[in-house]
Amino acid sequence: MKQYADFGGRARRKEFWMFLLFNVIFLYLAMIIDSVLGITVGEDFSYGWFFLFYCLSTFLPGLAVQVRRLHDVGKSGWNLFLALIPLVGIIIQIIWFLTDSHAGENKWGSNPKEQLEQKEHG
Repeated sequence: MKQYADFGGRARRKEFWMFLLFNVIFLYLAMIIDSVLGITVGEDFSYGWFFLFYCLSTFLPGLAVQVRRLHDVGKSGWNLFLALIPLVGIIIQIIWFLTDSHAGENKWGSNPKEQLEQKEHG
């Protein structure tokens, strides 16, 4: 969450997947809290205000980390629109999210993995 709405630069695999992991955990916690308290937004929407607030507050950071992750593998953030292609688009994106960083610098900046290794050894 340090880079709340930062769409520039690159994000390592670890940053992306840790964001996703904690996001899923907190989403479930919000759902549990809503369920225990019996809170719902409306009759047609079975989740409550905690879930809705969490989804809205993490939408931009989630989008930003996905764009930075695509930058890390040398793709434009506009490639997120591939998810609109049923099944195939999502599979392509998952493959890109699992792909290792491009070595060296690309047009979105230097490799964050290499920067970390330099700090550890230097």
